[in-house]
Amino acid sequence: MMHYQRKGNTTVKTMTKRALALASGVAVAALVLTGCTSTGGGSTSGSTVSQSDIDKAMSTPTTLTFWTWVPDIKDEVALFEKKYPKITVKVENVGQGLPHYQKLRTALKSGNGAPDVAQMEFQYLSSFEVTKSLADLSKYGAAATKSNYPSWIWSQITAGDGVYAVPQDSGPLGNLYRSDLYDKAGITEAPATYEDYAADAAKLKSATGAYISNLAANDPAQMVGLLWQAGVNPFGYDGKKTVKIDVNSAGAKKIYAYWQDLIQKGYVSTDADFTDDWYQGFNSDKYAGWLTAAWAPVFMQGTIKATAGKWTAADLPQWSAGAHVSGNWGGSTDVVLAPSKHQIAAYELAKFINSDKESALLLTSKQSLFPTTNTIFNDAAFSDAKSDFFGGQQVNKVFSKISATVDTKFEWLPFTDFAYTAYNNTVGKALADKSDLSAAADTWQQQLVDYAKQQGLTVG
Repeated sequence: MMHYQRKGNTTVKTMTKRALALASGVAVAALVLTGCTSTGGGSTSGSTVSQSDIDKAMSTPTTLTFWTWVPDIKDEVALFEKKYPKITVKVENVGQGLPHYQKLRTALKSGNGAPDVAQMEFQYLSSFEVTKSLADLSKYGAAATKSNYPSWIWSQITAGDGVYAVPQDSGPLGNLYRSDLYDKAGITEAPATYEDYAADAAKLKSATGAYISNLAANDPAQMVGLLWQAGVNPFGYDGKKTVKIDVNSAGAKKIYAYWQDLIQKGYVSTDADFTDDWYQGFNSDKYAGWLTAAWAPVFMQGTIKATAGKWTAADLPQWSAGAHVSGNWGGSTDVVLAPSKHQIAAYELAKFINSDKESALLLTSKQSLFPTTNTIFNDAAFSDAKSDFFGGQQVNKVFSKISATVDTKFEWLPFTDFAYTAYNNTVGKALADKSDLSAAADTWQQQLVDYAKQQGLTVG
């Protein structure tokens, strides 16, 4: 779902901005399936390029344009330009969230001004694939990088034999909880199952008055990540004309019912996230935990400093005892746009920034992005780092192990913008009102089916 800039006050501002952007998602969704087909393939035609083709491209004076919202990425770009002195990279931040994608689609539709490389969240890739706006990177050697990624990440960037992005960051889900509040409630370890989680929620409320977690009414990505972990696949897309929409399946309704029960009992809150009240809730011991993503530990250090040293990271509770399965919340990629006339150099830029060890470690240490490659997961500089905020725990190592357990079968619709906005108006509203989530899911389902048909898609 979402990628966030997580750095001091910038984090708060960009997250809030992103939440507001989702409310206007219908406008951009209407552009997804109409008129955004690329105007030319540049160097996309032909068979797999040779190493001599790559060497020639990287030694030819070239200027690349790179659209990204990652702060200070000029440092990683500088490493690339040092290695390839003939290549100049023009970095541009045209906005995050909705403004970024609107401008990208406008440039592609007009045939003018599209960048060579652009940052793109996992859930938006299919909406650009359907308009053939992304270059297939397999011909440039991208398929050979498969072994460097957890299988779930690889499945996010591929369709058939095509590879359409270079992963940049990710958000495997775990359980962050207040050890001190758990101790007060007599809870000695993280809940292993959701049955344990519900029992612990009652203990925490009774002993401390705290909610065991917050399930934000305004954040579709959190619920989608929890459905992902449960093996519920509400979306699907065949890359052509058929979509799967199953947000009100029996499996999905089991998850909604579980959370509705905890909400109605007063054990889980539904506060809007990334708001002043939400931040204050963490600092005032309102929340004893948060089922959240791998980017959250660093984010929390900059926003709820009063609770430093009181947190522990663990796996999500499991629906089956002994299982080890997670979902994902967040993450982005760098893509090469089909109109680019410099696709070889553009792919090398995307690959270098995210795969070169020095550059990739900079992304984790300076921009606080949670990585995607096995190289970084296994690097001691990353995995062995201890967090004072988490009482000296090696939190990166915890989430690196979790990343290997994310379900690989999750897919997206080619109109995620609309799907998330419709969620906010149905299931999200029911969460906020503490009303019937099952009925709201039925409404969400119907809205998505109707929209898909309006766009000329077949619902399979």
